[in-house]
Amino acid sequence: MELNFRDRAMLWTGEGYDVETRTRVKAMLNGDLKELEDAFYKNLEFGTGGLRGIMGVGTNRMNKYTVGMATQGLANYVRKSFPNDSVLKVAVSYDSRNNSAEFAKITAGVFAENGFQVYLFDNLRPVPELSFAIRHLGCQVGVMITASHNPKEYNGYKAYWQDGAQLTAPHDKNVIEEVLKITDPSMVRFGECPSANIHSMGEEVDRAYLNSVLSLALSPESVARHKDLKIVYTPLHGSGVRLVPRALRQIGFEKIYSVPEQEISDGNFPTVESPNPEVPSALAMAVEVAERVGADLVMATDPDADRVGIAVRDAEGKINLLNGNQTASLLTYYLLTRWHEQGRLNADTYMVKTIVTTELMKAIADRFGIQMYDVLTGFKYIAQIVRENEGKRVFIGGGEESYGFNIGEFVRDKDAVMTCAMVAECAAWAADQGLTLYGLLQRIYDEFGLYKESLISLTKKGKDGLEQIAQMMVDLRNDPPKELAGSKVVKILDYNRPEETGLPKSNVLRFFAEDGSVVSVRPSGTEPKIKFYFGVKGADADVKLQALMEQFNK
Repeated sequence: MELNFRDRAMLWTGEGYDVETRTRVKAMLNGDLKELEDAFYKNLEFGTGGLRGIMGVGTNRMNKYTVGMATQGLANYVRKSFPNDSVLKVAVSYDSRNNSAEFAKITAGVFAENGFQVYLFDNLRPVPELSFAIRHLGCQVGVMITASHNPKEYNGYKAYWQDGAQLTAPHDKNVIEEVLKITDPSMVRFGECPSANIHSMGEEVDRAYLNSVLSLALSPESVARHKDLKIVYTPLHGSGVRLVPRALRQIGFEKIYSVPEQEISDGNFPTVESPNPEVPSALAMAVEVAERVGADLVMATDPDADRVGIAVRDAEGKINLLNGNQTASLLTYYLLTRWHEQGRLNADTYMVKTIVTTELMKAIADRFGIQMYDVLTGFKYIAQIVRENEGKRVFIGGGEESYGFNIGEFVRDKDAVMTCAMVAECAAWAADQGLTLYGLLQRIYDEFGLYKESLISLTKKGKDGLEQIAQMMVDLRNDPPKELAGSKVVKILDYNRPEETGLPKSNVLRFFAEDGSVVSVRPSGTEPKIKFYFGVKGADADVKLQALMEQFNK
C-alpha cells in the first residue's frame, strides 16, 4: 500500500539515515505539516532531464540520499547498456550552487564504488565543458550537478549519454525505470571520494575545449581590426567565470571588463534576485559597468553557463537588452552569411531550432536554402538531430528562445562559452560594416520583416501548483481559444498526439491564427511553471503582441 507523507517521514528517522537528517525530520514531524507534506508526499522524480528540486531532507528534495539513489539507478542502467565494455567511464562536473560540490562527490563516490573510472572536475565547470569532456575522454555517461537558472533554494542532477547529450528515448525512460527500482538508501553503494577510481581533471580538458571553441572562428580579421571592442561580462556568481573571459581573450579581444562582486562563486547569488540572464535585473550591475567604461556589449551567463543574455547599444547609444529569439536570429544570420561567403553552404548543411523559438530563424535559413529542423522544447532534441545526422550532414548551429545556442558538433548541449565568443565576433564583423549589433538586427528586420516574441511564465509552487497547471492544460484542450487577439484560430496542434505532429509525445499546445500569430503553451519540465509563448509578425507587431499577452494573462 502507498505510504502517506507521515509514514514516509517516519522512515527517515531510522538508523539508515545520518543524525542530522533524523533530527531535522523529527522536528518537521512536530512542526508545520504543510512543510512536511511537501517534503515527503512523493519521491523527487527522476525525469527525462534528471533530477531538479528544492534542497533539504525528504523524498521530494535534493539531498545526499536522493542523489545517491539516482546515481545507483543510473550506474545500473549504464552497466546493462554496455555489457561488452571492460572499462566504464563517467565524467562529473558541478556549478556554484550550494551543495553542488558535495553532491558531485557523492555522485563520484557511488560510481567509483560501482567499478566505474570517474573523471571529476577539480573545480566548478560549465555544462558545455562537461558535454565536451564525455566525448573527449570516451565516457559512456556524464553527470552535471546544477539547477541551471533556478532560484537559490534549488539544485539538480543532469544525466548525459556517451554522445555528450542529455538523455533521449529510449535511454531517458529506461534510466527512470532503473532509478525507480532503488527504493531505499540501503540499496546504494555509497563510496568514498577521493578513491583510486576517481581521477581529477582540469586544465588539460580546459585547453582542449577552448581550442575547439577557437576553431569555430569565422572572422578573425574583423576581430583583429576591432580588438579594442569594449565588452562587459559577468558569470552571475556561476561557472562561466573561468572560461568565458579566457575564450574572449584567446580569440583576440583585449578590453574585457568584469563585475567583481559577481565573479565570486556563491550559491546564494547575493547580488541578483535571480541568476537567470532572461531576467533584465540580472544584468543591471553589468550594465552599470558598461555605462561607466563606455562598453559596446554586455554579456551574462547563468550558473552552469549554458545560457547567455546580452545587451547592446542602439543608434542613440542607449543600452538595450536583447531576448533569446533576437540573439538566436543574429547568430543565425551571421553564421549563414559567413558560411555562404566562404562557400561552405550546401545541401548537407543544416540548422535546428525548437518549436517555440522565433520563425525568423527559419525565414533566414530559407533565404540561404538551408534546412531548419523544428524540434520539441529542450536542447536534447537539438542534440538528437545532430546525432542522427552525424557523419552524413553538417550541423552549423541551432538554438532556442530561452537564451541557449550551440555551434558545431563537439558540444551536444547549449553552450554560453562559445555563444559569448561568437556574439563578440559577430559584433566585430558588424563594426566592419559600420553597424552595432543593434543596427545589424534592424537590418535583419528590414530584410525579413519585423518579428516580435514574448513569454508569460506563471509560477505555481508545491503540490497544489502542479495540480493547477495540469488543470489549465485540460481546460485549454477542452475549450481552446477561437481567436488570437481578434484573428481567427485556423489550426491547433496538440503535441500529445505524435500522429499529428511527427514529433515525440509532449504536453504542448499550439494555436495558429489567420494573421500568422502563434501562441504555444507548455508546462515547464524543470520548474513549477506554465509558459505561454507568443509570436507575431508585421508592421503592427507590437500592438498584436500586447493584445495576445492581455488575452492569456488573466
